[in-house]
Amino acid sequence: MDRLEGMSILVAVVDAGSLSAASRQLGVPLATVSRKVGELESHLKTRLLHRTTRLLSLTEAGESYVASCRRILEDVAEVERAATGEYAAPRGYLVVTAPVVFGRSHVVPVMAAFLAHYPEIDARLFLVDRNVHFLEEHVDVAIRIGHLQDSSLVAIRVGETRPIVCASPAYLAANGTPASPAELVDHACISYDGLNSPREWPFMFGKSKQPMRIHSRLVTNTVESAIDSAVLGTGLARVLAYQVADPIREGRLELVLESFSLAPMPIHLVHAGQTPLPLKLRAFLDFMSPRLRARIPVV
Repeated sequence: MDRLEGMSILVAVVDAGSLSAASRQLGVPLATVSRKVGELESHLKTRLLHRTTRLLSLTEAGESYVASCRRILEDVAEVERAATGEYAAPRGYLVVTAPVVFGRSHVVPVMAAFLAHYPEIDARLFLVDRNVHFLEEHVDVAIRIGHLQDSSLVAIRVGETRPIVCASPAYLAANGTPASPAELVDHACISYDGLNSPREWPFMFGKSKQPMRIHSRLVTNTVESAIDSAVLGTGLARVLAYQVADPIREGRLELVLESFSLAPMPIHLVHAGQTPLPLKLRAFLDFMSPRLRARIPVV
């Protein structure tokens, strides 16, 4: 069995949505398309596609296998173009992940410009507030906030941010502005599960980092709801500076306890560092890096 041919046909079937549509696009008899997919399944000893008269979908094993097929086929095509000295425009499929608010505010606008500039690249943008595993979830590049734990990743620094405490002018007018973190136990606080403990927040006292007890009037699982609640006067919220750049600039939130702020955290574009670097990924990094640096606000 020609494995690469089988992979190419399988990807065509998935992209076309059916065996018959792939047959027409490839100019290959339907029986051949069906046989090639069947040979792959036999070789792998697992089903890759769910087939019904009206619907074709990937099995769980099929999703992972097709993602790997795309990468293999792209790598082979790129190696062949390099060997022949052929100029190649960046093309292929990119998977990018970023934190939700950062992604919506900064990655989405730059991604739109990137896709307009490179019409032969398709992408999946996966916004989630956790570190996604590169191999398990077939990620090409990630935006990571904070100090990196995995030394095997290649990182390009594009900015920094820091945890800040903020509240609405109305809340501060009604309840007073805390002068020290110790006063937070007597204030209404809003905690976001992804960043804070609902019982204590850390602060810097000179060069010493210390946790301070707080009173969480509200605990929420999304940063958006924490920010919205702070704007509405529910209490003091602790979030990352870039997440509240707009409401602070507009006067809907004010910073407090600035002299006790934690040190800034870096923001990186990270990738697995494969060699040679795929042309599509190199193009993305070159396009995204300077534009993110220009967009990330300093608060």
